[in-house]
Amino acid sequence: MRTIDAGLAAHVAAGTTTLCRCWKLTRSDGAVLGFTDQDRTVSFDATDYEPAQGFDASEETSALGFAVGGMEVSGALSSERLTGEDLAAGLYDNAEVRVFLVNWLAPAERHLLRVGHLGEVTREDGAFRAEIRGLAAALDETRGRIFGHTCDADLGDARCGIDLAAPAFRGAGAVSVANDRRRFAVSGLGEFAAGWFERGRFTWTSGANAGRAAEVRGHRVTGGAVSIELWQPAYHSVVAGDGFTVTAGCDKLFTTCRAKFANAANFRGFPHMPGNDFALTYARPGDRNDGGAIVP
Repeated sequence: MRTIDAGLAAHVAAGTTTLCRCWKLTRSDGAVLGFTDQDRTVSFDATDYEPAQGFDASEETSALGFAVGGMEVSGALSSERLTGEDLAAGLYDNAEVRVFLVNWLAPAERHLLRVGHLGEVTREDGAFRAEIRGLAAALDETRGRIFGHTCDADLGDARCGIDLAAPAFRGAGAVSVANDRRRFAVSGLGEFAAGWFERGRFTWTSGANAGRAAEVRGHRVTGGAVSIELWQPAYHSVVAGDGFTVTAGCDKLFTTCRAKFANAANFRGFPHMPGNDFALTYARPGDRNDGGAIVP
């Protein structure tokens, strides 16, 4: 059972209230931002909650048990501290969100309504919409290993053991012709076979997108010309001369691990696991047993 601040309870009981909601965001890089639906700055606990014009929130949903509750917030990117570049860079991914109900005339009278984390964030035409997931959302995450055919390690991590800095698994070059923000012809990768970098990590080293990264969707070689296609478009325009590095990709299959990386000993899947057909089959007359004899 929640305990509401005595002063806030008395204020609400009075009938005429001066209440607002405040949102405190703690980003992955440690930066703290505060926003409020009040038209003046509200300050408490060393955080200033600035007015967010056009900032709106949906109704909060919650349920008994382990059902995942949440809400959405939306608005314009009006604050100088809230930029589209930071959103695109992932600084708000899984950021902690604390929602307070506050008496803006006496901020000491407040109540913590919800603690959650930012989920999906969408941006369009200078506006954003963000999903706030409740703490129970963590119960939906996969924990531990998965018993499956494919590898559950990340390429290049300690469990995998592949050194992605090795010349065989790493390339560098520059854009020669940019078709758009996702597809472009490149130089510097002529010695690699087509498809070598598919599912790999593509990182910009120069140009307007320097420091940003994306996953490779396609790596093609046509008549000696090399082209790259990304899953996500670059945030800024891509122009000829933009530099990059790219690492090999892996589809998590045992055959790829053995043939492409010679790393079968570190494969973290179960390639010989029986499938559903084997698990559901039954013995029939005429089937052979392990000794090669016919079962009557």
